[in-house]
Amino acid sequence: MVRIIMHGCNGKMGQVITGLADRDGDVEIVAGVDPMDSGMNTYPVFPSIDLCDVDADVIIDFASAKAVDALLDYSVRRQIPVVLCTTGLSEEQLAHVKRASASVAVLKSANMSLGINVISKLLKEAARTLADAGFDIEIVEKHHNQKVDAPSGTALALADAINEEMGGRYEYVYDRSGVREKRSSGQIGIQAVRGGSIVGEHEVIFAGTDEVIEIKHTAYSKAIFAKGALQAAKYLAGKPAGWYEMKDVIG
Repeated sequence: MVRIIMHGCNGKMGQVITGLADRDGDVEIVAGVDPMDSGMNTYPVFPSIDLCDVDADVIIDFASAKAVDALLDYSVRRQIPVVLCTTGLSEEQLAHVKRASASVAVLKSANMSLGINVISKLLKEAARTLADAGFDIEIVEKHHNQKVDAPSGTALALADAINEEMGGRYEYVYDRSGVREKRSSGQIGIQAVRGGSIVGEHEVIFAGTDEVIEIKHTAYSKAIFAKGALQAAKYLAGKPAGWYEMKDVIG
């Protein structure tokens, strides 16, 4: 049984993970951390991570960027691995993550979905064959109208997966409206759509002469990210210090 501290337990994702964990016989949430608590959880909830004195095997974090530094210090001090799901970290915080990973296991990924991370592997394989065959690469991502960042971190991660596989040959183009010239072969175009309640959709297009290949992932609920976080927690429990990603979870 993997014992979990849920950091950000009363947020939307924290509650989705709590519900899934209740139905998973391999994990147990033994404590939560959240500044607001209405007593709706079956486990004890602490207003800050430093006040949590419950023994655990791993921490799942879905809180806010401002809480990450204290979380990392706590993780190192108590030697509890952490699945870091909070996005929007500064360069200084990312450096803090790197330092922490030298002392404790830290898993960080731009997207916790198992499907997205499988697609990332497929894109690398596709790029090896299609890029040198002259295929252009475009990414279109769609999210709900409340999302503040564009393009999404996942879209950038998919582009990075392709670019790293191809030796960093590509530049990213985010908006073609101000560029009155034909498309360069050394580009990955990334377009963002915002509207309604779209949970998340990412489509990667390899466009060649007389043929187009599309690799697409659609998220219909936040549960897919919660499932991925729980899989990551099971994987990370007991691991030695180091920086881990979802690609390690899926093998």
